[in-house]
Parts: sequence; C-alpha cells; structure tokens
Amino acid sequence: MTDISTAAERKPSSPASRTRALSSALGAEILGVDLREAMDDRLTAELRDAWHQNLVILLRDQHLSEEDQVRFAEHFGPPATIHTKQFVQRHPAVMLISNIREDGKPIGALPDGEMHFHTDQCHQEQPAMASMLYAIEVPRQGGNTLFANAYAAYETLPQDIKRRIEGRHALNAYDYDNAATKRGTKLAEGVPCYAHPVVRTHPATGRKALYVNRLMTVRIEGVADEESNELLDFLFDHQEQHRFIYEHVWRVGDILMWDNRCTLHARTDFSSEERRLMRRVTILGEKPV
Repeated sequence: MTDISTAAERKPSSPASRTRALSSALGAEILGVDLREAMDDRLTAELRDAWHQNLVILLRDQHLSEEDQVRFAEHFGPPATIHTKQFVQRHPAVMLISNIREDGKPIGALPDGEMHFHTDQCHQEQPAMASMLYAIEVPRQGGNTLFANAYAAYETLPQDIKRRIEGRHALNAYDYDNAATKRGTKLAEGVPCYAHPVVRTHPATGRKALYVNRLMTVRIEGVADEESNELLDFLFDHQEQHRFIYEHVWRVGDILMWDNRCTLHARTDFSSEERRLMRRVTILGEKPV
C-alpha cells in the first residue's frame, strides 16, 4: 500500500493514510483522512497524484457539511456554480441529486432510474474536469455508480479502429428535458451541444483516452451517418466491457471523486420507493484536445 501523509493540522496520534485498490480496472480508497480537517500542500499533492494514477478516489465514513465538501473540491480546482437553483440548498456550488419529492417535485436533479455511460458536461466547450458525490441517503439495493477506464478503452482498441478515429471529432449533446437518463434518437432544436475529439489527451498525465459515450455522443463528424453509427456502436460496446469497469456500491458517508477526462460513469436502476440523496460538486475544466 502507498503511504499518504496527513495534514500538518492533524493530531500526531492520527494513523498514517494509505490507499487501497477498489478494482483491477481503476479506483482507490483513501484511508485515514478526515475531510473536516485542514489539508496541507503535501497531502493535497499526494491526493492529486493518487487521483491521477487511479482515476477515481473514494473516502468513506465522512461527516461533511456543504462547506467541507466545497473546501475539499477547491484543492483540485475552482468549483462550478450551479445554475439550476431549485436544486441548491445553501452553497451555490453544491447541487442535490435525489429522487425525494416535496410538494410533488424532486428536490434534486436526475431523480430516478438508470443512466447510460457518459462524461459530465461533454456537451459544453469546457466540460467539468472532475465531479464528486457525497452520499447522505442510499437505497438498500441499486443506485450504484459504474466507472469505466477510458485510458484502457483507448489503449486496447484494434489498430484499424484507432486509425479510423484519429483526428476525428464527435458531437455531444444533452437534452435535459427528453433524454436525461437515456440517449436521444435525434438532436432536438436548441439543445446545447459541442464537438470534441473522439480521443482526448489528459493535460496532467499525457495519456490518451476515448472520449465518446452512449448517453450523449450523437455522431462522429466528417463521416457518413452509417459509418458514424457503426463506429460509435463499436466504441460504446468496447468501452463498456466488464474488464474496464468498477461498480461502486454506495454507503452513507462516502465521498467519491472521478476524473471526467479519462473515465465514464453510469447509474444502475433502483426502486422509486426508496430514498436516494447525494450532494454533487463539479470542478471546472479545460477544452479537450
């Protein structure tokens, strides 16, 4: 296991922090860090390194206020301001993800059901660099989050497919009203969309990652529709193979952060009769290249 130093403000008796692999595909659990306490530069750097190496980091048994969660996010970059104000309780960077309803209306975004694999905000010119979820209430079964390793997905592509997608861009869109949990069959008028490289290079690691997804990628530009659909179907099936995936079963007190530049994520179905309440913070990113 890799040692991770604790912040200077932590008590000397605190145990040394470590990482523990979550799966063979990606992910690491960080042990021995209480995010209510201050983090020094050394701990921040070590957590960032663990995140870059493992793509997803998890810290369990946390007891965080909205301010604690935002403060943790700020060590990695500036948090995005939430524009859907109906899902904000207090802090402008914290959005609720929940199926709980009050007066017949959900108190959080993306309330129900399964979601296909996607990367957050890939329909924008500068998609989110990172997203983090903090679990407050979870169903007894389902509502799990699956993460796929986009580095591995690209690296294991057949050479002929790599040649066909080299230098190509794909159009990504998100129809919030009509396709929140599954890919739309056509691009509705006025839906925000943006074309990004099919293969993007991570600015920190220099590694290439496959940057298309089943939920939001509409087409590959510069090729006929038939070829675009054929290529996308192949790429979606390839990147969603079990060998590339870690499935996270949530516990109350989990906070998990993933790198949108080199992972995809999806959500499994869960009963509408059970409550699910998460707090999400996203961290601003750069234009993919």
